[in-house]
Amino acid sequence: MQPHFAVPNLAVPTFAPASDAGLPLHIVTERTLEAWLSQQDAATAGWARTMGFSGAWGQVVVLPGTDGTASGALVGAGSPKSRQRQRFLLAAAAAKLPEGTYALASDLPADLSPEVECFGWLMAQYAFDRYAKNTGAKARLMAPEGVDAARVEVMAAGETFTRTLINTPAEDMGPEQLQQAVESLAEVHGATVTTVVGEDLLAQDFPLIHTVGRASDRAPRLIDMRWGSEGPTLTLVGKGVCFDTGGLNLKPGASMALMKKDMGGSANVLGLAHMIMATGLRLQLRVLIPAVENAVSGPAFRPGDILTSRKGLTVEINNTDAEGRLVLADALALAQEDTPDLLISMATLTGAARVAVGADIAPFFTDREGDAVTLASNAQDAADPVWRLPFHAPYEAMIEPGIADLDNAPSGGLAGAITAALFLRRFAGEARYMHFDVFGWCPSSLPARPKGGVGQGTRALFQALPDMLALS
Repeated sequence: MQPHFAVPNLAVPTFAPASDAGLPLHIVTERTLEAWLSQQDAATAGWARTMGFSGAWGQVVVLPGTDGTASGALVGAGSPKSRQRQRFLLAAAAAKLPEGTYALASDLPADLSPEVECFGWLMAQYAFDRYAKNTGAKARLMAPEGVDAARVEVMAAGETFTRTLINTPAEDMGPEQLQQAVESLAEVHGATVTTVVGEDLLAQDFPLIHTVGRASDRAPRLIDMRWGSEGPTLTLVGKGVCFDTGGLNLKPGASMALMKKDMGGSANVLGLAHMIMATGLRLQLRVLIPAVENAVSGPAFRPGDILTSRKGLTVEINNTDAEGRLVLADALALAQEDTPDLLISMATLTGAARVAVGADIAPFFTDREGDAVTLASNAQDAADPVWRLPFHAPYEAMIEPGIADLDNAPSGGLAGAITAALFLRRFAGEARYMHFDVFGWCPSSLPARPKGGVGQGTRALFQALPDMLALS
């Protein structure tokens, strides 16, 4: 029996109570430093100068009190140019501060969002400590006036959920454990979950999900969560490939090392679902997760096979390592049968997307100009970068092999992210559809983002959804 996955507690480090006495945190830019120093006593100004404080981005100096303890801290906010090249100033500061409670004693520069900075501070406390406990002391922040502390804590909880699901190794995060995580989240929010498992996938017409997962001894499944009874309908579809060997087109070892994160799309939509449900957005939410392990054994599907999907479209298999779009195809076909007001898929789908925009940006596809503009604007406000790639219709011929309706892995290696998105759009029907091809992983530690699993596009969507769905 596989180990039971302990669903992470959705609580994350919270803001310090308003009743606490917070040490003052002074935010100083390179331009405002001299003016600030001129207003301080000689000892404080002298200490800052002795410590070489210049106001550079992320620079921190703890100010000593007369009793030998800290009396506050200086945080450098740099210049407008340096702030454009960095994110999460307060998170960078939190990592350098000694344990204690802090309160902002000055305004942030106008180009920094207090909500974003507070979110970053909370996420600076995140550590994946299931297997090796993290006992480091943490600095706490009092929520600044005007910041909706509850909302920020909800976003941090959703992001914590996403990161922990991705970071958990496949041994402890198979299709069954992913189902348990969804069920636990549903229980928190009063949502309902139904699951179609194993051979029942064939009986209920989800042939591609079954085919991709049938080689594993961990049964494939389609997880279906519903919440809400009023408002517009939103369906989120997340790729749940809990481990991807590549199938018979076996990945080399270096490419397989991070494949525990191939369920990052499902982790993203679950983090977003938590944000939606915890804040009570007035909409009807459905989350669909095809959860499988792409393994190698006798029943594995083969290159050259032609498979028939739930939608009736046939697919020629030219590479068994292009399995994510197959399981998503059946889930999208089901989703569009309900004609939701908005259908969104998220997946760690193609290396081509990483080549195009790197690890830090979440590329998305939509045919709706208004949705693209709304999302991009909110993504910038949320410091959650996204970039639109096109559903380029002239490339449709690249996914039409002739021997079947569709090709799951066109030869040539060009426009891989776009052809994958076009493939998925065939199964979304006439729905108002948006697709995200995320990486779901931070390759090196950055402020608020330790090396490991990370949410991408979820805070941008959470902020944009009220406008996209005209929620009152």
